[in-house]
Amino acid sequence: MKAVILAAGEGKRLRPLTETMPKVMLPVANKPVLGYVFDAVRNSGISEIIVVVGYKKEVIMEYFREYDGIDVIYVVQDKQLGTAHALLQAKKHVNDSFIVLSGDNIIDQKSISKLIQNESEYSMLVKETPYPSKYGVVTAEKNILKELVEKPPNENLKRFVSTGIYKLSTSIFDTVENATSQGDYSLSSVIQSTVEQGKKISTILADLWMDIAYPWDFLSINETMAHSVPSSLGGNIEKGVTLKGRVSIGNNTTIYSGCYIVGPVIIGDGCEIGPNACIFPSTAIGNNSVIHPFSEIRNSIIMNDVHIGSNSFISHSVVGIGSTMGHNFSSMMGKSTMEVEGEFKKLEDIGAIVGADCSIGSHVVIDPGKIIGTRCTLGSMNRIIKNVSSNSKVM
Repeated sequence: MKAVILAAGEGKRLRPLTETMPKVMLPVANKPVLGYVFDAVRNSGISEIIVVVGYKKEVIMEYFREYDGIDVIYVVQDKQLGTAHALLQAKKHVNDSFIVLSGDNIIDQKSISKLIQNESEYSMLVKETPYPSKYGVVTAEKNILKELVEKPPNENLKRFVSTGIYKLSTSIFDTVENATSQGDYSLSSVIQSTVEQGKKISTILADLWMDIAYPWDFLSINETMAHSVPSSLGGNIEKGVTLKGRVSIGNNTTIYSGCYIVGPVIIGDGCEIGPNACIFPSTAIGNNSVIHPFSEIRNSIIMNDVHIGSNSFISHSVVGIGSTMGHNFSSMMGKSTMEVEGEFKKLEDIGAIVGADCSIGSHVVIDPGKIIGTRCTLGSMNRIIKNVSSNSKVM
């Protein structure tokens, strides 16, 4: 059996984080989301994967040129019209039953195995969620799909949704071609049409499935996945460093004396931490990043090539690739209402979302829930009380 992974989209709701890389390549516990999907598929016994790419496809194809135990074929969706259209690009590479997954969801091997082993010609993974209106809401009887309604306008009492992970027969492509020829590019619509044609689709409850829909979702999912990363102490750890819990430190990384690190914490390769820096649980620091003395980081994602000045405080925040902060930088954590693509979400504990390649001066404070776009310059001594769009300067 082969797997088709849909990885062509940008992830507009995740801007500015996706302005420099596709959603599937954003790091969770220092590993691209797509890497977790590859692992789950491989561990379920599938060794052939067709990956549908589009937006910033070179980033994906370069990173996953080879993947141990998997033969990878890339097909390109030139225009990101929708999931059904994306699946259609893989048609010529599939000649038997196959599974289809989204490259931007975390899924586990056990769930995929249950899907594969189900005897039905068509089957799908479903999951309960408190926010069903964001997804395709599932109505089922005796584990057989009766109706799939994509993003209903209000909160439906039914809490089970489609994960977008299916086992399908190649006959599905007839329905896909018919739908796309009429301008309907949604895979959910194709599945609903299949039900209306009288075909039975089994519903299977997924064990682990996490969707990254908004920037703040990265923090909760990073927290969950950090617990799965084993302790590994590479690099150079000086005397006087305190390590507690599960801590992973990459090669050629130096942890200077006086640092206090409480896991789960993941620190990548080629980093410099401290002296006397404090890193607290659920923090992931990417490769070649520098945390200067007396800084404190809590429950945050710090991507590759980030420099954080001394005496800084970062909590419940995401910092994009290549950004630099001067000394005494603070991302305040607290309650905030955040707006993304016209949607408003009240959050209890949120810090800042900082895009890639930002230059932030010393003594800058960012209020809770504020989003800083890519390539922004924030001059010293500023307090940021509203979102800053990409390529802006605040002096």
